[in-house]
Amino acid sequence: MRIIVDPEAVVHTESIRIWRCLGLAGMLALPAMPQTPLVGTNGAVRINNSDVAVLETHEARKDLPCTVTPAKPELGFDLRFHTHYDVSIPLNDLAGSENQLTILFRVTPAGADEPSFFIQRIHVPMMNEETKGDATLSGMVELGEGNYHVDWLMRDRAERVCSSFWDSEAALPAKDKQMELTLPPGMVEGPQVEQFAEEPPVPRDDGSQPLKIKVLVNFAPQNADSAALRPLDTQALVTMLRQISREPRFGKFSLIAYNVQQQKVLYRQSEADRIDFPALGEAVQNIKLGTVDAQKLGQKHSEVEFLSNLIQTEISGDHPDALIFAGPKIMLDDSVPDDQLKPFAAAVDFPVFYVNYNLNPQAMPWRDSIGHAVKLFKGTEYTITKPRDLWFSVTEMVSRIVKSRHGRSTASGLQ
Repeated sequence: MRIIVDPEAVVHTESIRIWRCLGLAGMLALPAMPQTPLVGTNGAVRINNSDVAVLETHEARKDLPCTVTPAKPELGFDLRFHTHYDVSIPLNDLAGSENQLTILFRVTPAGADEPSFFIQRIHVPMMNEETKGDATLSGMVELGEGNYHVDWLMRDRAERVCSSFWDSEAALPAKDKQMELTLPPGMVEGPQVEQFAEEPPVPRDDGSQPLKIKVLVNFAPQNADSAALRPLDTQALVTMLRQISREPRFGKFSLIAYNVQQQKVLYRQSEADRIDFPALGEAVQNIKLGTVDAQKLGQKHSEVEFLSNLIQTEISGDHPDALIFAGPKIMLDDSVPDDQLKPFAAAVDFPVFYVNYNLNPQAMPWRDSIGHAVKLFKGTEYTITKPRDLWFSVTEMVSRIVKSRHGRSTASGLQ
């Protein structure tokens, strides 16, 4: 990557505003802000000469008072490392007329010559000299496994500079080295903005009949009382679907996304060649938690009835090579009655799984309504609490599905 030194270089990025906090005591905290990758023409990055000098000298500067606290990279449920930093600035050092803070940093993988550059501009409103407290800014990037060096600076319009430099290691424990992450070693990217982005095409196995997989996903928050569905609530479920969709031996996908609280199927896809993630995301984003059809409010155990009907319909409607339930635990007033499901259990000759996404299993150690049904079908339940649980559980599940299909094919051939 070439760096073009340009004293007039201007990079246009979306501005982030530090909101006015006159009379506010304590901290003015801003949410974690994604950094904009700085990409130039033909691989050349244009940076003004004063910024280049700061990055190259590796001297920590404080003429713009600030404290930078980098965090250790952590593996997320999207199976990539996330690292962030926090910056604290006394507000009285920003007092006066409107200002602009420019953050520029580069991340260089160990042994690599080409760093990745990121930039962000933050608008600072006019503040008086009596403004108290601190402004707290945050930024983050995503990494593949490896060692990295970060050169970071922030400057204001008066060319005051705060700079910081640190090393960062993104490493899996020895017991988890077999995990396949979604970013290759030494890769640096800005945070993913769209969780439901389209999945790249997957070459399918043409040597045998493609396996048919049916997945029922309950899109609901970890906290049943939450009024909104957060990215953290859906990240592990979306990653699980992506892992399943990338298996070359899986060729047909049926997906039913639903919400038990709303007693509603949100999205349905039947025996498709791929999972339509953008369409799924659009349906999930339209969930209105806390709203239920008025006619159902007066029905006792209506949620149990909805779940029972859904299970009966989907387990008897066709004959997949595997049926997978996924979602957070559903603690209803009662479980689906055994006598409603037992008539279907004898006909289930394919494996059934439950991927239970539970960030706090100690607070909810009991089997839920879906777990009860899966046990009746002699299925297997996995509890997903950490990212490693997700990778190992889905990997084992895929292996068992393939072996089950092979075993049924062998038995059929012997008859």
